[in-house]
Amino acid sequence: MDQQQMRREVLEALKGIAPEVDPDNLRGDRPLRDEVDLDSMDWLRFISALHRRLGVNIPEADYQRLHSLDALLAYLAQRQQR
Repeated sequence: MDQQQMRREVLEALKGIAPEVDPDNLRGDRPLRDEVDLDSMDWLRFISALHRRLGVNIPEADYQRLHSLDALLAYLAQRQQR
């Protein structure tokens, strides 16, 4: 899966959790949870949706690495190559 497809999948998963999110207004370098206003339950549902869509396991110990959209996409790309 290329970077563009992965971004699309991530944004679709995000919209499934927070339908009010406008993907065009998301900045890749900002804290994602703050920018989208995800509480801890929404965050877990989002991580689960990513797992279902992309088949990538994201251990809880790695959640802190997923601080921004750019960081999340880089992490997912790295994990998919394994």
